[in-house]
Amino acid sequence: MNREQMSAIAHAEHPIKSPLDDHSVRRLLDRGLAHGSERALDLGCGSGEWLLRALAAHPHLHAEGVDISEYALAQARSTATDLGVEKRLVLHHMKAEDFTSAEPFDVVLSFGAAHAFGGLLPTLAAARKHLAPGGCVLIGDGFWQHAPSREAIEMLGDFTDLATTVDRVVADGWTPIDGHVSTRRELDDYEWACWGSLAAWALDHPDHPDGTEALTMATTRRNEWLHAYRDTWGFVSLVLRQTPNRA
Repeated sequence: MNREQMSAIAHAEHPIKSPLDDHSVRRLLDRGLAHGSERALDLGCGSGEWLLRALAAHPHLHAEGVDISEYALAQARSTATDLGVEKRLVLHHMKAEDFTSAEPFDVVLSFGAAHAFGGLLPTLAAARKHLAPGGCVLIGDGFWQHAPSREAIEMLGDFTDLATTVDRVVADGWTPIDGHVSTRRELDDYEWACWGSLAAWALDHPDHPDGTEALTMATTRRNEWLHAYRDTWGFVSLVLRQTPNRA
């Protein structure tokens, strides 16, 4: 079983691959899609869950997603067909940083994909290239709620605290018009869902050649969360517009 298949099993009960519940996702989308007829782009869309929910809620919306995983994109295409929104969704199998478009987008999304660009600010720089005047960016990334251990930094990356994260975004030329800090319940629900789903699959398939590997991974990831970063790591989602240049 490859990494993509393992991820699909882990996220079966939590298809949004970030610690956000359905209400938070809906509220962020509603904030970013003020008219419902926008052109939306997701950089690092995975299985397209953000775009699929937006398309289902807004019948005049058109969307494009970019991801390197053909497996995830195949899932997105299948779900789009099931929802009847496939004609309004275009998917690109390529690196998000290599994507170009002749037309800009009213909304650019990127959640939990900053590692692909080298960090939060490089991700925003990529989003800016695709953003239409007056458009907005919906982005989510991690931060440290409390001073992390060296082990936590090695696992998750060298984030900053929430205030510094927002300060850096503002200094980079963006104005937050909304945001959401994932609650303890959202953070915990996400971790329990991921590693519980993977463990349950392994227990339900005792004769599968990858069952032992899946159970070991679920156990390892759960222990890393509980012992290394549960009390220090957080997740912030921001709705941003470009700050006017007043110079």
